[in-house]
Amino acid sequence: MRVETAAAEVTRSAAPQPVRAAPGSHRAREAGLAGNRSPVAPRAEIGASWDRVLRSGLDPDRSTECALLQMNEIERRRRTSTLGEVMPLLSEGLRPLADAAQQIMVVTDMEGLVLWRQGNPGVLRRADSVCLAEGAAWAEASMGTNAIGTALASRAPVQVHSSEHFVRRLHNWTCAAAPVRDPRDGRMMGIVDMSGAASTFHPTMLALVRSVARLAESEFRNRHLQAIDRLRSVAAPLLCRMGGRALAVDSHGWLAAVTGMPPVDRLPLPKSLRPGRVWLPSLGMCRAEPLPGGWLVQVTDGLSDGMPRRIVLDLSRPRGLTVNVVSATGTWTQKLSPRHAELLYALALHREGRTASELAEDIFGDATRTVTVRAEVSRMRRHLAEVLAHRPYRFGEGVEVEVIQPDHPADLLPRSTAPVVVRARTAA
Repeated sequence: MRVETAAAEVTRSAAPQPVRAAPGSHRAREAGLAGNRSPVAPRAEIGASWDRVLRSGLDPDRSTECALLQMNEIERRRRTSTLGEVMPLLSEGLRPLADAAQQIMVVTDMEGLVLWRQGNPGVLRRADSVCLAEGAAWAEASMGTNAIGTALASRAPVQVHSSEHFVRRLHNWTCAAAPVRDPRDGRMMGIVDMSGAASTFHPTMLALVRSVARLAESEFRNRHLQAIDRLRSVAAPLLCRMGGRALAVDSHGWLAAVTGMPPVDRLPLPKSLRPGRVWLPSLGMCRAEPLPGGWLVQVTDGLSDGMPRRIVLDLSRPRGLTVNVVSATGTWTQKLSPRHAELLYALALHREGRTASELAEDIFGDATRTVTVRAEVSRMRRHLAEVLAHRPYRFGEGVEVEVIQPDHPADLLPRSTAPVVVRARTAA
């Protein structure tokens, strides 16, 4: 969809429609603050945010005043933010809507620091009164439940209206925010948000903000494909003259060209890849050489002196589950599905190993579901074969295992119903 078309469609649907907060949200909030059970439950994402903010000790009656970054620091962050490359696209997609709906567009970095804002002049002045200004921090730790901070914490689009805000001074506001992710590696680059008076709430605002965020991601994806094409034009002649197995990938591991082996979509690379010998989980020992915009990776036959010796299972962020594998020649990261995170967590608790039936009991509470367990472990071993052994399933001998858990036990894989996880959440 062209930006002009998207802007026209959202403008037609964005006439301000005064509404009240969701029925019972104020009573649910007050009951939650008092530690009581409310007969009317808040929306799941709002309730989870309130719980996080309550545990942090933030005062709901606090002022929204905050120290702003100096202008030179704001400019530095703008220059280093990848989102700066698509600010014209974001502005073109949302500013017409912001003007029509008497709201403002706000763009933050991945820490929740406001780097840009545009929109209705009157709303900009009102935003100053609650410190929704360039250089302000709007993570949950600073401002409680709000669309920017809660989208950062949940890593998902969210709309927060009126008394759903944790801080009372924000009850006259409504906001909708969506993360913008880098399509090359899935990492969040920042948040795009629409905010305004509660009376300007519109039920489609979240969908509109999310659509513009997707347009920005699409622009990054197109630029990435163009970069891959440029890398391919450089690498293809080199690979034609090489024997054995070799491939050319960009700095994120995406394939541009290959010879002597089946193609792969993406090759997991160490975080700090350097020229020379490197152990890669799917290829073994390789030699890496820099290319303009990427790397030439040639598979070598040699001793596995770079075999993994340590893994870090990071479960601290429910939507950012990873395992980091550390060897003598570098570090690489593998994203995890919730199910694979559960399995690795169970194996980390039982270093002596688990049979398929024991893992089935750990994960499903049903020792007969061994076929499912074997299939899931087989999928994991495609990327972790050098650190996962079998018969029984376990981490390999001599592999050091570290598990990074959330600050609060209740946040450990919060959507998981696996008995091994539920026991850990309730034991603390």
